[in-house]
Amino acid sequence: MFKKISHGYEILKDPEKRAAYDRYGHAAFEGPGASAARGRGGMSGGGGFHDPFDIFREVFGQQGGGGGGIFDEMFGGGGGGQGGGRDGSDLRYDLEITLEDAARGAEQEISFRKHATCERCDGVGAEPGSKKITCPTCRGAGQVRRSGGIITFTQVCPTCNGAGSKIEKPCTACHGEGRVIKTTKLNVRIPAGVDNGSRLRSSGNGEAGLAGGQSGDLYIVLSVKDHELFERQEDNLFCEIPIKFTLATLGGTIEVPTLFGKASLKIPHATQSGTTFRLREKGMPSLRGGRQGDQLVRVQVEVPQSLTAEQKKLLEEFARISGDASEPTSKSFFEKAKKFF
Repeated sequence: MFKKISHGYEILKDPEKRAAYDRYGHAAFEGPGASAARGRGGMSGGGGFHDPFDIFREVFGQQGGGGGGIFDEMFGGGGGGQGGGRDGSDLRYDLEITLEDAARGAEQEISFRKHATCERCDGVGAEPGSKKITCPTCRGAGQVRRSGGIITFTQVCPTCNGAGSKIEKPCTACHGEGRVIKTTKLNVRIPAGVDNGSRLRSSGNGEAGLAGGQSGDLYIVLSVKDHELFERQEDNLFCEIPIKFTLATLGGTIEVPTLFGKASLKIPHATQSGTTFRLREKGMPSLRGGRQGDQLVRVQVEVPQSLTAEQKKLLEEFARISGDASEPTSKSFFEKAKKFF
């Protein structure tokens, strides 16, 4: 018990751990197996982590009929309904999506396992037709008094979990817990413009509560796969496209790919390798409703690796006609380099 208390205290005194617990519940402190599942895209939940609020409630109990008790008043934790009800934990699901889905929006079906309300007993925990009896341990009070040396304190009844009553005949499906582990499928709508780390909340799709407690929420955390053509730079997209040296020299129009179809790009004559062009509003939509980003296209001029005899002859003629004439960039370079020769 002392180890549990120490573990709970370590979480509550650390602002980062406390924030992680408030956001994801016990899923934030899963072991290596859960971490691996997150990396692949999967569910976090369950396991051997102890709720720090439950640990302190177990020791100090809950004050009053069915509220949060003195510990909850001090730390704002836990919760649940009257009569021992306990809210279900929040869950986290890591979902990997394509850049196309992030740009256009999409719907995906996810599947995960969680504690769900037992359908046989409707979450009551009792076999249909059976009734509840007064808890013999606390005699209906929902609390018991414990003595530890000179200190006497009130504790939630361990038999009925504070409900004050006990199930006469437990449900055969959930064994009296009121919930069962089952696989759940859910359609997730992904809005256009999401990015790595974007978080979607699905209210009530976390773990089912106990004894009338509310269900937790499901948090879907998105990661966007790297794209073979495009690199995202905030709301802009960047890509490199090869062009022929004749097009770079003479100019013309080419079609370039975007995430929304093809777009025409005008290449001026005498375009140098590495020149970047901007396609307005061909980038990522803004989640905040602002202007759509742009697509930046950097061209790389390709030099032919093999020439026919005729092509070689024509280029030699071009070189002869050009003579020693230099373009502005190369002329400036050679003037600077004279001092080295």
